[in-house]
Amino acid sequence: EKITEGLDGLRDRLVEYRELGAQFAKWRAVITIGEGIPTRACIDANARALARYAALCQEAELVPIVEPEVLMDGKHDLERCEEVTTTTLMRVFAELHEHRVRLEGMLLKANMVISGKTCPQQASVDEVAEATVRCMRRTVPAAIPGIVFLSGGQSPEQATEHLNTMNAMGDQPWDLSFSYGRALQEPALAAWKGKAANAPLV
Repeated sequence: EKITEGLDGLRDRLVEYRELGAQFAKWRAVITIGEGIPTRACIDANARALARYAALCQEAELVPIVEPEVLMDGKHDLERCEEVTTTTLMRVFAELHEHRVRLEGMLLKANMVISGKTCPQQASVDEVAEATVRCMRRTVPAAIPGIVFLSGGQSPEQATEHLNTMNAMGDQPWDLSFSYGRALQEPALAAWKGKAANAPLV
């Protein structure tokens, strides 16, 4: 299990980043699903660090992006992912409350509730969308202005389909959007292949 470190000296670094023109910051914690994990200790430690970071960001007039990512690595099913994601988000928002973070002044970057990569029974697009929205509605306060989803190793097509289906389910208390890395870059990188001659294709 992993706990994200870096709080030492963060207050001073955030002041410097703000002076350099930064407006947002992001802190990522990873939660792994496996045999006997995640432990409550791991979830609690990461939730506390996320909340402390968020409070320091707001003190420095930066918008914190809070990212507790439940990894899709493993053979767990959709139900197990929903259980762990729900527990994680409940602890994160409890800590955000304890640290007096203004929810209106932050963004949540969340994983989708999805089957593990090696799970033999992969959930459908509708099942992923429904489980994800259900989990968010149970754990994320309406004061949060937006949830941006990470792709987390999904294919570009999967990540797009899942988010589109969520947004087609009707109005939610928060805006639902994306903060994809690989899912946005992979098609362009595949077309480019590191060759200048392929640049017009990108």
